[in-house]
Amino acid sequence: MLTYLRELISNSPNQLITYADFMSEALYHPEYGYYMKERQKIGRQGDFITTSNISDVYGRLVAKWVASLHKMYGLPAAFCEIGGGNGRFSQAFLQEWSDTIKTPLQYFMVESSPFHRALQQNKLQDFPSFVQVDRLSEINNFEGIIFSNELFDALPVHVIEKRNGELVEIMVGLDQEQLCERPVPLTNPAIYSFLQEGKWELKESQRIEIPLAMDDMIKNISATLNKGFVVSVDYGYTNKEWMDPRRLKGSLRGYYQHRMVDNVLINPGEMDITSHIHLDYLIQNGTQVGLQFVSKYGQDEFLLNAGILKELEDHYDPNPFSEQSKRNRAIRSLIMPGGMSTAFQIIIQQKNLKVDEIF
Repeated sequence: MLTYLRELISNSPNQLITYADFMSEALYHPEYGYYMKERQKIGRQGDFITTSNISDVYGRLVAKWVASLHKMYGLPAAFCEIGGGNGRFSQAFLQEWSDTIKTPLQYFMVESSPFHRALQQNKLQDFPSFVQVDRLSEINNFEGIIFSNELFDALPVHVIEKRNGELVEIMVGLDQEQLCERPVPLTNPAIYSFLQEGKWELKESQRIEIPLAMDDMIKNISATLNKGFVVSVDYGYTNKEWMDPRRLKGSLRGYYQHRMVDNVLINPGEMDITSHIHLDYLIQNGTQVGLQFVSKYGQDEFLLNAGILKELEDHYDPNPFSEQSKRNRAIRSLIMPGGMSTAFQIIIQQKNLKVDEIF
């Protein structure tokens, strides 16, 4: 990967590429990209963990909630997951649907990684409703729920900074054959439009990620959805939260073997690279393309509203070493103060429906 990037940079104008181009190659290159490689990325043997992998209760609870939405709003029983990783969420969802809901279901999985496609096929081959596609555009006139868990945080971003009163874009170049940062005057009109729309006024030395790729993803989701809900689970900040002094250096980070790495230029293709998403941008841009905002919840709040406490009540086991007690401890970890869920937000949007509040 490093040799490939050196050649790419050397053949680029001014021998520089944007951070967005670097991330696109480091994460999604068909041969060298982190997400495309045949290696474990999620769980104890990987580099990071998601809340949907802590326990099957997450997927099962979402299945019950989705079933209630279909019934309440007369939607077809259809669910589309974008970027399903190792398939653990979808397995729990489909198992719950098979066990308790039983009505016919369409389950689309949008997955571009060959490695993850194979993992999902292995886990989900016994569920006839499960269908994989490479890209969202393969699904037309979809009616139902489009769901993603930590999708937007993995999209490529540009990086800008305010230096000596002027805005610069942080580019990626070479220093003695090693990747390094190079600031250049900001000229990208799309970044200026982003700043103007959000009424951004960066402080001196403040660095921030600009998620231009998010715009295309939102448009693609809206183009696919004819009627229903979009449920996006991710970590991020509002515009106001971005201006907190603790976030002056931005949020771009790498994750390697469950350790956070500040310098994402190290070992490209070998670690996950993420940034916190712009929550207000997701909501505002969705509105512009027909996805009307319904509500925003902390993930712990969402799980409580969806009935996760009833899972504890219905499956109590006094034996602390039983599988049920282990599952109950996992449930508590999802909703306890300061737990993993508190870092995540759930954005719910609608299209061609009239919904004021989801709970």
